[in-house]
Order: sequence, then C-alpha cells, then structure tokens
Amino acid sequence: AAEAAGGWARTPVKERAAVLVRAADILDSHADEFGAELTREEGKTLPEGIAEVRRAAEILRFNAEEAHRPAGEMFHSPRRGERIIVARKPLGVVAAITPWNFPIAIPAWKIAPALVHGNVVVWKPASLVPLLAFRLAQALNDAGLPPGVLTLVIGPGRIGQALVEHPGVHALTFTGSTEIGTELMKTCAALRKPVQTEMGGKNAAVVLADADLDRAARAIVSGAMVSTGQKCTATSRLVVERDVEDDLLDRIDALVEALQVGDGLDPAVAIGPAASGSAQRDITRAVKHAQAEGATLRAQSALPRIGGSEDGYFVRPCVLTLPDTRAAVWREEVFGPVLASVSAVDRDHAFALANDSDFGLSGSVFTSNLGAALDAVSHFDVGVLHVNSETTGADPHVPFGGVKASGYGPKEQGRASREFFTTTTTVYLAD
Repeated sequence: AAEAAGGWARTPVKERAAVLVRAADILDSHADEFGAELTREEGKTLPEGIAEVRRAAEILRFNAEEAHRPAGEMFHSPRRGERIIVARKPLGVVAAITPWNFPIAIPAWKIAPALVHGNVVVWKPASLVPLLAFRLAQALNDAGLPPGVLTLVIGPGRIGQALVEHPGVHALTFTGSTEIGTELMKTCAALRKPVQTEMGGKNAAVVLADADLDRAARAIVSGAMVSTGQKCTATSRLVVERDVEDDLLDRIDALVEALQVGDGLDPAVAIGPAASGSAQRDITRAVKHAQAEGATLRAQSALPRIGGSEDGYFVRPCVLTLPDTRAAVWREEVFGPVLASVSAVDRDHAFALANDSDFGLSGSVFTSNLGAALDAVSHFDVGVLHVNSETTGADPHVPFGGVKASGYGPKEQGRASREFFTTTTTVYLAD
C-alpha cells in the first residue's frame, strides 16, 4: 500500500473516478449472482441481497462524480497582491474495518471516497463474510485499479488492531460495535491518527397521538424486523403516546405474527435467519432476559416449517412491552428482530424517553403535526431523523452517522466523506 500511495495520489482524479464507474458497471451486471451469494453468506432475503449489491454500485458512481466537484476553496485576502487557497490532499494509507451485516454496501461507502480522493486502502472485512468482500475487491481490480491501491486482508479480529498500530497506516475508518470502536479510538488517539467510527444503535420510533397508525405500524415493523433486525439503524425501541398505545400495538402485533421466517432465497420469505449461531443465541437470550425483568411478550412470528431447518439460525421476530426503561433490552443493543415498547403521557415525555439512551444513531417520529415534526428536529438527539418513515435507510448523497456512543469523527457518505478522507493545506499565495 505504501509503495502504491504516491502513484495513486498523482493519478488524475478523472482516471481514479473512471475506475469506480467501471467497477459499478461490473457490480450491476452481476447483481443477481452476487446478491444470491450475499443471501447464502449473510442470511438476508434475496431482494435485499440484490438491492445491496446495486446500492454499492450506486455509491461508487456517486463518489466518481468527485471528478466534477470543487477540489478546494479560494478566499479573499486582507492584503494586496495575495490570494488564500485551501487545497485538499489525501491522507495516505487508510485502514478500513467493516462489519458483516452489510458486507458490500458499507465497504463501498468507505472505500469509494477514500480511493477517489487519492488514498490507498488496506481493508479488513468481517471474517464472517469473505465472499462478498472478495467480489467488491475483484470488481475494482477488474476495473483497472493498480496493484497495492486496495489490499484485502481476511482474518480474525486481532488483524484490525495490528493494522491500526502499524506505522504505515495513517488513518482508520471503522464500522462495528461500540466496544471495539472505543478501543480502536483509544489506540488512534495515542498514536495521533485520524479515526472515523460508526458504532452501535438503539433507535427509537416515537408515535404521537395524531399519527396515521396504519402507516406507523407498517414502517415500525419493517424497520424493526427486516434484515432480521441486524441493522445498526433498525427500530429497536418504540415510544407511543398512551392515548393510541393499544390501537397501535394491535396493528403491530398482527403484522409481526404474519411475518414468514425462513430461507432468504424463498420469494415468500420476509425474514431470513440470523447471520450466525452466536447471533441467534444472543438474540434468544436477550428476549428471555427481558421477560425475566418483567417484559410482556405481546406478539411473536412462527419459526419456519422446513425439513432440515431444525438447526438453522432462525429467530422469532417479537414485540415486548416494558413496565419502565430500566430493562437491558431497552438500553443494550440486541441486533435482532426485537421491538421493545413503552408508553408516554405526552409529546415532551415521548421525546425524553427516546433520548434516554447512550446511543444516538437514528430515530423516527410519526405525526401529522408540523410543529411536532420540527420539535423532533430540535430535540431528538440523533444523527439521522426520519419523519413518518422507518428508522433505517442511508442515501449515498447525504451525510450518515450518529452522536453519543453511536459515532465519532466526521460523518460518512455524501460530500461529508471528504472531511475525513482528505487533509487541508491553507496556502497564502502572494504575487
């Protein structure tokens, strides 16, 4: 990577961008094939797998447009005969550590901006999903990326720590758990290396009494259960005004009980298996622990009746109601299709309950009141806010990232990504 860095940084941005466009074309042309591999490897349904491959292609194309955007800024000088220019330059060698739940989209939104801004990347994907990592690296290689510009390293977690500590690595971009991210942040701080982290989420949906309850129920169930709840932006907490609590929960219960769990390659299936045996055990254990702490199990989908599936990593999407917010299922990330609900007496109480979390990645509010929506913008302490839609989703042209324990450093995606993947030099240019 170090040997390739200088040549890649000197490559015109138009040529760097062209590699991303060609790689995007390769991904699009193989979307059905790679999407099926993603389903087999990670577990999400086939439509989700195909959509993720296509989203990775979209991310590559968006970042390729950097070739047509401003590369720096010019400012007026208070002195005669002088101009002030702020030039942007690559960081050098960037380590990227990515998770298993979005094995091609999340790597794409790290690697694409890093490359187009002239950095080289050493990438360690989660060892659970090596095939889709290989597919992305292969697409970039086949698109003409020079040797050493992207290095794929597959192996256990300790490799990530070794990368961060290596003197040849100049910066780290990481997506994963808050615990690991915090340790890597400490290492980067001690070594004075720039770090960007997207970590855990415990995302709340707030439903006010004036909301469209059918719309809210559909969005909440989708946000909580799709991808087996294995999204950092999944809806895991529900805060609902007391006046409409029973009506909303009845609607949610019916939708959850109708969900079909099974093989993600089956077009009739809405929820695939958990990604691993350990994930399955953690989710099941969290539900049992919640019940022991006083939670009521309101609704639960059935497990698949498929011959040979008895040992599959399936979990039952479920809805829990809580007597208060002290339970672990309200405070700790479950990373599964588990929705925990509490009631609120009014709007202010609802927002206070939603903010009562160490995390602050994503949130949603359901209301027909413009004032309430604007209050949410002001008072809901999250990095991404959805009004009348589910908590999940991240478009490539706008910033993405959280606050509090959900993220640290510059945001990802959109033009915000250049704030991390470039450094600036302020040039005073006199005649």
